[in-house]
Amino acid sequence: MLKADLHSHTHFSKDCLTSPQKYVATCLKRDINCVAVTDHNSIQGGLAVREIAPFKVIVAEEVRTTQGEITGLFLTEEIPSGLSPEETVRRIKEQGGLVSVPHPFDRFRGEPIEEDALLRILPQADIVEVFNSRTTLPADNDRARKLAEEHGLAMGAGSDAHSHWEIGRCYVEMPDFDGTPQGFLEALRQGRIVARSSNPLIHFVSRWAVMMRKLGLRPLPTK
Repeated sequence: MLKADLHSHTHFSKDCLTSPQKYVATCLKRDINCVAVTDHNSIQGGLAVREIAPFKVIVAEEVRTTQGEITGLFLTEEIPSGLSPEETVRRIKEQGGLVSVPHPFDRFRGEPIEEDALLRILPQADIVEVFNSRTTLPADNDRARKLAEEHGLAMGAGSDAHSHWEIGRCYVEMPDFDGTPQGFLEALRQGRIVARSSNPLIHFVSRWAVMMRKLGLRPLPTK
């Protein structure tokens, strides 16, 4: 059985504090044995974690489109930001990847996908994130779950960790899979979400990381 955190970040995202080394060490300490590293507009964190982790790592990217964020799982090439939602989805699918919709209804996010764009790309989506630990209002997670149920989509969940303290805050208990996107999707549909919200004050960690980087300072050790 896997304990899978399917949405978390490393310091390859500008608003995150966790080095790949610290990321892996924290996962091992908390018995998280499957992760999707979803750095913003980059797959470098996922590649770095996969290089050193003794557990399953899904190389992913949370891509900023012209109408909000879309996540691609099982990527081999980085997808640039600033494309339309449709073009982003097309590029994910071209790689054989899976399309996941992160925190679609979070009212306190700056980059959730706009609802008209969501409706346009939904037929090509594979997963809806139905629980995100950083989503402040439970009703927003509930609405995402309802969307997944209505459209028969697999349900994902994750900590959305921007620091090592958050990794594994939320995870999916799911069967092991063969490493392929389809194998993962089948296993995810059999999963059970262990849902715990983060303290809303954790958002200040991300803002502090951004400020430090703007000042040209490195806010974390390399190991």
